Amino acid sequence: MAEIKRGWDVLADDQRRKIIGEIITFFSEQRDEKIGVVAAGEMLDFFLRTTSSSIYNKALDDIRPFLEKKLDDTLFDIDTFLRKQA
Repeated sequence: MAEIKRGWDVLADDQRRKIIGEIITFFSEQRDEKIGVVAAGEMLDFFLRTTSSSIYNKALDDIRPFLEKKLDDTLFDIDTFLRKQA
């Protein structure tokens, strides 16, 4: 049976498996607790569901000035090129 992909789960299957393994390792090494794949997957789902949109929006906010500068530079180059053609 195929697994349903939720809208907030943007991870590829191999990334998801890797992160679940890292969560299990973290609990084992840092907290001396044993959790299974299901619990680690539920924890990952919780964090993706509650934080992914905030992280995504922050990334967009961070990249916006860079993209605006690149657009300004490109428009300047186009204007310069058009003036040379006239």
